[in-house]
Amino acid sequence: MRGSVTDPHLSPGPRRLAHRGAVAMASGALLLPLLGAGPSHADDSAGALQRAFATAAAEYHVPQSVLLGVSYLQSRWDAHAGAPSVTGGYGPMHLTDARTALATAPHHGDGTEDARGDESRPALRPEPRLPKESALPARLKTLTRAAELTGIPDGELRSDAAANIAGGAALLAAAQKDLGEPLSADPAEWYGAVARFSGADDTATAAAYANDVFDVIHTGQERFTDSGQLVALAAQPGVAPDTRQLTRTGLRRASTANTECPASVSCEWVPAPYEEFGDNDYGNHDLGDRPASQRIRYIVVHDTEGSWEGVLNLIKDPTYVSWNYTLRSTDGHIAQHVKAKDVAWHAGNWYINGASVGLEHEGFLANPDAWYTEAMYRASARLVKYLSGRYGIPLDRQHILGHDTVPGPTTGTIPGMHTDPGPYWDWRHYFELLGHPVKRTARGGGLVTIRPDYAANQPVYTGCAKSGQPCPAHGSSEVRLYSQPDENSPLIKDIGTGTTPTTDVNDLSSRVSTGQQFAVAGQDGDWTAIWYLGQKAWFKNPKGKPAAVPAAGLVVTPKAGATSIPVYGRAYPEASAYPAGVPAQSVSPLPYKVPAGQSYVVGDKVPGEYYYAVTFDEASHRVVAGKDLYYEIQYGHRVAFVRAADVRVAQSAE
Repeated sequence: MRGSVTDPHLSPGPRRLAHRGAVAMASGALLLPLLGAGPSHADDSAGALQRAFATAAAEYHVPQSVLLGVSYLQSRWDAHAGAPSVTGGYGPMHLTDARTALATAPHHGDGTEDARGDESRPALRPEPRLPKESALPARLKTLTRAAELTGIPDGELRSDAAANIAGGAALLAAAQKDLGEPLSADPAEWYGAVARFSGADDTATAAAYANDVFDVIHTGQERFTDSGQLVALAAQPGVAPDTRQLTRTGLRRASTANTECPASVSCEWVPAPYEEFGDNDYGNHDLGDRPASQRIRYIVVHDTEGSWEGVLNLIKDPTYVSWNYTLRSTDGHIAQHVKAKDVAWHAGNWYINGASVGLEHEGFLANPDAWYTEAMYRASARLVKYLSGRYGIPLDRQHILGHDTVPGPTTGTIPGMHTDPGPYWDWRHYFELLGHPVKRTARGGGLVTIRPDYAANQPVYTGCAKSGQPCPAHGSSEVRLYSQPDENSPLIKDIGTGTTPTTDVNDLSSRVSTGQQFAVAGQDGDWTAIWYLGQKAWFKNPKGKPAAVPAAGLVVTPKAGATSIPVYGRAYPEASAYPAGVPAQSVSPLPYKVPAGQSYVVGDKVPGEYYYAVTFDEASHRVVAGKDLYYEIQYGHRVAFVRAADVRVAQSAE
């Protein structure tokens, strides 16, 4: 989707030092001797965050490894300058106060994209029915509870990292006491408290969360946070958590019936309706027989632009649109709505819909500090790995698509295509979790893979809160493109949008994203040129702080004698392939070309396919497969297709 303007009430309160005396006084009953010393650091601000974990562990007698492990899963130890996450979570411990972060803009609620993307039916642009505000669940009010336990004011818990860590430690200690467990020095005895800390209301979600925390404890972690501080958790592979504690948490037993999820995640079935409603209309997806009828080739990553509860209400509306899975930010819980065999209406391109599974992640594109939790990233990665293995989907950016990389199927649809999950989705970290890190694959030469340092890469974006106004400085997965090797030169123009390129957070004209691959078109000092949208596009790529790494692979160029070849937004069959009763779909090129002399990276070779499904009665549904073959290519920010008959394929030069 296109990112909505963010709520002005989301700004954090003023920064103040935590009242440590108040903490000690309010929590005297919980104070016990210090458990284990943390890593040694010099007495300066560089080690302040590490010391805050040690101090909180001492005050509340929570094993420091447990406190660090929980915080890593919540935020990777980042504080986000006191800004809230997508569910109103603050600070390294992600203490939630969702009163400050209620969502107002649901998925597909704005923009002009037809989520179904099938010309054989009238465009589907549903009006979202906003859900009524309901009582907030406990998992969205942990900051209030932390304030009660510690005596620290809400504002300090939001804005001061040390206070926030103390609040999280108090919550863990309280959960341990509620379970009747001792405030033990042994991290293995804190499994139940960690499960309760997740905020989940079922055992499957809580267990998946606790297992992830103890995985972090087993393997250890070390990283520089968004405030530039090094935090370390030494590996403790011998910790064997007492998982029997889960039965004493009082959480309900979740049903995983009907779900298509790996055992390593928490998953429930919340079905999208397949129903008729007046004038031969029906919704909100199509029944199919994948992968027997057609191969599942893609996974599309979306963000919801709305909160969990509201989004789940929308998916139950037959007059709305659909997707296959929704992932919750607080704990990584997953709801499945549409079976993989069926076709959901989510990507805005019917060809992609017919060959993909759509994952919605609770989040907001245009709010850079409405951050995603590590719990959700990990749950998503596990789900994607499972789907990849089950359906043979390669784990690369040509097959794991962002909604923002799905092409417009026709020229008229290009300007209205959605732009989520946007520049603040951390693709580099995501592919590390997928076990396929974005890395150098060649010595140099022909291709590059975009790979900036997410935290340090902070291009200027505008339009997050108000059109034309700069967004807050923030790490990004994307790199900006210029018409010359000069940041004062014009940005690369996308002729398909019909607009002058800008730095707006939703303007994809002149941006490339982590993991995408392009053919090198030139080099000039610290600048690298690539072939992009039929043009030579330049990005800054200094050796000391590279924005891309060398790669090798297959590329396509126009066949001999052709001055240029057409580019398509979908791979539809030739007209002669359609049987009687199924109207032939136009194979209409987009306004783009691949000129002679230019090369574009190949993602896959695919058959021309069209899924005819325009009636509620499945009897008329058909998958039409043609003889024409296509290559998927990385053409601009979005992928595209070229006919195999129009190109020659070669190995990139090194």
